[in-house]
Amino acid sequence: MNSARVKTFYYLMKLGREFELAAKEQYMQGNIAGFLHLDIGQEACSVGTMQAFDKGDVFTHYREHVLAIARGMDPKLIMAELFGKVTGVSKGKGGSMHLFEPKLDFYGGDAIVAGHLPIATGCAYARKIEGEMAGVFAIFGDGATNAGAFFESLNIAAAWKLPIIFFCENNYYAIGTRIGWVSPFEELYHKARHYMPSKRIDGMDVCEVYQVVMEAKEHIEEGLGPYFIEAETYRYEGHSMSDNGKYRSEEEMKIFKSRDPIENLKKEALKLGIVEPEYFEETDKKVAKEIEEAVEFAANSPEPDLSELYENVYCKECTNVVP
Repeated sequence: MNSARVKTFYYLMKLGREFELAAKEQYMQGNIAGFLHLDIGQEACSVGTMQAFDKGDVFTHYREHVLAIARGMDPKLIMAELFGKVTGVSKGKGGSMHLFEPKLDFYGGDAIVAGHLPIATGCAYARKIEGEMAGVFAIFGDGATNAGAFFESLNIAAAWKLPIIFFCENNYYAIGTRIGWVSPFEELYHKARHYMPSKRIDGMDVCEVYQVVMEAKEHIEEGLGPYFIEAETYRYEGHSMSDNGKYRSEEEMKIFKSRDPIENLKKEALKLGIVEPEYFEETDKKVAKEIEEAVEFAANSPEPDLSELYENVYCKECTNVVP
């Protein structure tokens, strides 16, 4: 843990947290429609992974706002996308669940649980045969580990020693189903340990997430094949805005909130004396201003024109696709 890295972690996690809180507020006001899955509580996974996996392709699930921010996406463009505006990163057509930016090698927001894992595995195969070992990072939730596509992807990645990191965010609930009700065990790295090196980590500790992903990235870049990481984490909100999360006890929520990734990083940094108190105060003000500007930008951006309805939907270069 060093001062510069802690400052970066804190800034990005705080920015992500406040972005999600603003998105929740705007959803309640009717400015955001459709689905909205918030990452509040899981910021250590989003920030730690993206800071460690700086080069390579990133495939994500649909709880990807903070991942996109940590990858380098402008919060203004993300908020505009949530608003369905033409200035959004996907020009208002993707919404919350489809933040897609090839310039950042960020292929985010697959709406099908585990649906992106075979695609990520195929991309890792492409990188291998082209001799590019920077690799692929695929992040998914605990519910995805019960899908057939999950095991198929692990199998082919291991058999062909593909450069891919499988990162499971185990927040214990696939929507409202406790993982222990549908899996014979809750320590999910056991599902991968016969295929590849597998590790279980504290997903509420951004420094640990960062360090382990760095180790995994070195592993795949050396041509040693895939790597599996299970991060124990927790979301404070329901699965989506339509879920009140009442299936979880107050005691359980209290336990995980005591491990809050943002507050605990701040406390540890102050305790060690590696970051001055003023930094956190200044950063909180900076973040508040950025989020305010993002909401204002989204609110004032134009709606997509009707003529844009079929643009960037079909591949114009593909002769076998209906125009």
